[in-house]
Amino acid sequence: MNPAPTMDLPRLRTPCVMVIFGIDGDLAKRKLLPAVYNLMAGQFLPEEFAIVGLDRPESTTEAFREKLDRVMGEYLPASVDRAVWQALSQRVHYLAGDFQEGGTYRRLNELLADVDAAAGTKGNYIFYLATIPRLFGKIVTHLGEYGLTVERDGAWRRVIIEKPFGHDLDSARALNHELQRVLHERQIYRIDHYLGKETVQNILVFRFANGIFEPVWNRQYIDHVQITVAESLGVEHRGRYYEQAGALRDMVPNHLLQLLCFLAMEPPNSFAADAVRDEKAKVLRGVMPLNSLDVLRYVAFGQYGPGMVEGKSVAGYRAELHVEPESMMETFVAMKLFIDNWRWAGVPFYLRTGKRMARRLTEIVVQFKRAPFMLFRKTQVDRLAPNVLVIRIQPDEGISLRFDAKVPGPTVRIGTVDMDFQYADYFGNAPHTGYETLLHDAMAGDATLFQRADNIELGWAVVQMMLDVWKSLPGAAAFPNYPGGSWGPPEAEALLRREGREWWNGGQA
Repeated sequence: MNPAPTMDLPRLRTPCVMVIFGIDGDLAKRKLLPAVYNLMAGQFLPEEFAIVGLDRPESTTEAFREKLDRVMGEYLPASVDRAVWQALSQRVHYLAGDFQEGGTYRRLNELLADVDAAAGTKGNYIFYLATIPRLFGKIVTHLGEYGLTVERDGAWRRVIIEKPFGHDLDSARALNHELQRVLHERQIYRIDHYLGKETVQNILVFRFANGIFEPVWNRQYIDHVQITVAESLGVEHRGRYYEQAGALRDMVPNHLLQLLCFLAMEPPNSFAADAVRDEKAKVLRGVMPLNSLDVLRYVAFGQYGPGMVEGKSVAGYRAELHVEPESMMETFVAMKLFIDNWRWAGVPFYLRTGKRMARRLTEIVVQFKRAPFMLFRKTQVDRLAPNVLVIRIQPDEGISLRFDAKVPGPTVRIGTVDMDFQYADYFGNAPHTGYETLLHDAMAGDATLFQRADNIELGWAVVQMMLDVWKSLPGAAAFPNYPGGSWGPPEAEALLRREGREWWNGGQA
């Protein structure tokens, strides 16, 4: 039985080949291939479509297809249609090779020519670099050397690059320069899977399609904004990567700042890619830079220690696999930022992300200013609660609005009530990985949900001083400073409490 996708996507008509570097890796199996399956099950892909996968293990196409049949049951939707999967797996071609050797690209050129002839894909290629970041530039350089990025005779060539896009501002600039020596900017699709989530995309619709919200979406009515990306899991098998990255690099320049941009941007002239990305760039340019003293005051770092999650004991970060026993790497970061423009001047934006927190939660909280209390001075009401709008991105996608209402009875008493909208209740809950819309858009040539070079560099510029200050203070923090299963270190609570505010914590303000 086919799943009933809720995705409202047009069927792609332009034939193409999706070339996946690293097809035998975790990302391809967990996310990319299931996403392509969902697109195919929903009849969103063109008839002339094929996949060419490259990786290091020696294998033939037939053997690799058999391997996929054995392992993909763990990653595909429970309601998998075997006929659809078989049709997809028969479109997969495998090429073994070293991504840093020219011979691999010569053989790739030959294989793609064969696939074009057999599948009618007409030379349209989208290259997905599901590899370690240090190979991004090398792969693109080789693609250029062997003519695989050249667009001629009406055929297009595009490259999708996974995060991280550099590890600081200088390296991000260097990577952009390396890519742009080979590719036009319109050929580069820097992917952030958070932007594939329906609720993230719905922020723009919610803001700009509803006349009741946009008039109050500014400093005159909003007290503050919170953006939380919390994970209950630890670093798991990513210890080596995390020891090089940490929470700040891993999450803030991309995921959290992308959410900030959608929330704070001005209305674009259209939903065309550059119109949207121009407004996002203005938001990032408007973020007030922090000096070293600001970092010490407005940024809180943390590292999880042993604790309890869902009734089970969990180890601290320093006891995780491939982590140094005295590691000073942060697994949590919270910050207070301001956007210095006419809409948002004076409104604090609080951002936080962390591992091993109380629950898995990604949400945006917009707290409005309290109404005047004078009317209620001679009633039993002792305080008015602020109105709060919550945009839940995961795990339960939806939007809720909290407001005050009179409690039934002869006297004036006030209680808070919630109006709650959940996506699954209205639009169903089809299997999805978060990559379907992004892959579809990339094949269609729509870069709206992908990051442009200037957006990448502006995001790194926001956090560069934080990286510099944190690097200059080795051993300054008493790590670990929050137990696994909590909401983070006391320093993060202090960011809000010293101004009479509290973190929302999924409804527990």
